[in-house]
Amino acid sequence: MNKVLKISKSTIVFYFLFLIGIIITILSLYIFPERFFFDAKTILGRGGWYFEPGLRGSYQFSILFYQVTGLKHLPYPVIGLIQYSTLCFIFYKIGVSKDLHKITIKNLIIYIMFLFLALYVSVPSKEFINFTYLSLVVFFIKNRKLSFKKTLILTLFLVIFLGYFFRPYYIIVAIITLFMYALSYVKFKSFKVATFFYGLALLVGMSLSYGIVKGQYISNSTRSAMVVYGNSNSAIVPPLDTSTWYGEATSIIHGFFSVNLPVNGFKFFNSPQIIFFVIWQLVLFYLLILRYDRCIKEGKRRNFDLWLFYILFSYFIVQGVFEPDLGSALRHKASVFPIIYYLLNYEEFRRKK
Repeated sequence: MNKVLKISKSTIVFYFLFLIGIIITILSLYIFPERFFFDAKTILGRGGWYFEPGLRGSYQFSILFYQVTGLKHLPYPVIGLIQYSTLCFIFYKIGVSKDLHKITIKNLIIYIMFLFLALYVSVPSKEFINFTYLSLVVFFIKNRKLSFKKTLILTLFLVIFLGYFFRPYYIIVAIITLFMYALSYVKFKSFKVATFFYGLALLVGMSLSYGIVKGQYISNSTRSAMVVYGNSNSAIVPPLDTSTWYGEATSIIHGFFSVNLPVNGFKFFNSPQIIFFVIWQLVLFYLLILRYDRCIKEGKRRNFDLWLFYILFSYFIVQGVFEPDLGSALRHKASVFPIIYYLLNYEEFRRKK
């Protein structure tokens, strides 16, 4: 008898999400406003800012990438089709959860992730490069072919490498990640809270030290530079002047909560898309915290998945420094979607020895 090819309901839902995303990537050119294509035009040299192609700098590297691959010569819909298909393939290799076909809060968050992803890679973007690169970190954690120590060193090196050549703030992410790992050797009443508290405290200390040396605090230099093309409709405005040490400290803490627990985003009630993101982000953060707590209980020593949580939450902390608005926060969060996707299902996706 011929074998009947069986496809699970979850796999069918995965393919359906893929197809919906393909439609979004094709139609994005016709439905989104002109400012949505600012980065794409800069990368392809068709407007926006001007940069020379190079190996260092997010724009410089992206310009070089799209030149070398030949993608810059293709129409936007074709680029979107190639990029979205590539990233969905990465999702597929990470895993398809057995319950993806069920309507749960976790799966709704994942469904929306696919739509956001289709939106941001429908045109040439830095997020495509960032996403693809960080998926390497996920695969090293998932496959566990190396010892924990070697995996720790290698993934940390990958993050630092990304910071050196692409986005400098990943170097800060690496430092905070290592600091969080060091905290696992210290006893706390609530380790979960301690990692965020001391991670933020470290970032504040680093920014103040940077200010003493350079004469300008980190958030003052990064956010002011990015606000030029930020979405002013959802701008993250520091409550105090960031030229003072206490203003900078307040700005970092305010930025962290504005980006990751954006309850203050409900003030944009006249912008449905912002409210949609706020609700999605709040639920996502809650789900990740639940899994973080569960992962901690599995043990803080030689815990591959916990190390990945450190990387992700360090990134969340650093986002509080450089994000000019909620729109940019979501765009940059798409860069770490492979990590988020894995951690939402880490117990199922990981490979046990």
